Amino acid sequence: MNTVVAGITYRALLGRRRIILLLLLPLALIGLAVLFRIVGEGDQRNAVTLLQTFALGTMLPLLGLIAGTGVIAPEIDDGTIIHLLSKPISRAVIIRTKFVVAVSLLAVFAAVPTYVAGWILVGGEAGIAAGFALGALVAGVAYAALFLLLGVVTRHAVTIGIIYALVWESVVGNLVPGARKFSVQHWGQSVAGQIADTPFLLVDVTLGFAVPALVVVTVVGVLGAGRRLRAFSLTGDE
Repeated sequence: MNTVVAGITYRALLGRRRIILLLLLPLALIGLAVLFRIVGEGDQRNAVTLLQTFALGTMLPLLGLIAGTGVIAPEIDDGTIIHLLSKPISRAVIIRTKFVVAVSLLAVFAAVPTYVAGWILVGGEAGIAAGFALGALVAGVAYAALFLLLGVVTRHAVTIGIIYALVWESVVGNLVPGARKFSVQHWGQSVAGQIADTPFLLVDVTLGFAVPALVVVTVVGVLGAGRRLRAFSLTGDE
């Protein structure tokens, strides 16, 4: 990891309008949790439903898209990546640094708010808050790698990513049982289910499949992005 590259990336992401996008969804999640608690709906069933459908099903894929593509795609689009590539820094190091930055943002803006929302609803009961926070974290790692790769491969990363996040992860992955095996959010739910001891969390993907799948997507995403960046010419031609 290169601290200079990390600093530049953090400033670029947190100093632009993306910080607003990064905050809106977590605040909405916590706001819903508070509302449920106020109206007396803070029970295990509602906690699991909210964290499944909104936290892992909608918020996490969109935040993964913002963080994963945001750490590199804008630099490619505006050409500033050329300045970075001209420095004596390994392109593999650049990608790994961008990946770590994306993961750290997802930990702060996705995993932590998921835990807070779960705690507001049911406290430490049944390990729901901790389980979903861990699920959000491990799924966030995979999303960061996946969208980082997408940001390097195509200039239409955001458009493609939105289609993937909203159509596949939020709709197909939730409505089509067979598709859940190939959905990152359901891999995260499988991990959450190992800690959350509640009858309301029904996991469709076994841990034996979810964990290797998360590892494969993460490794392929980071290595693929590094390989693609190494082929990126200093003239900016793809």
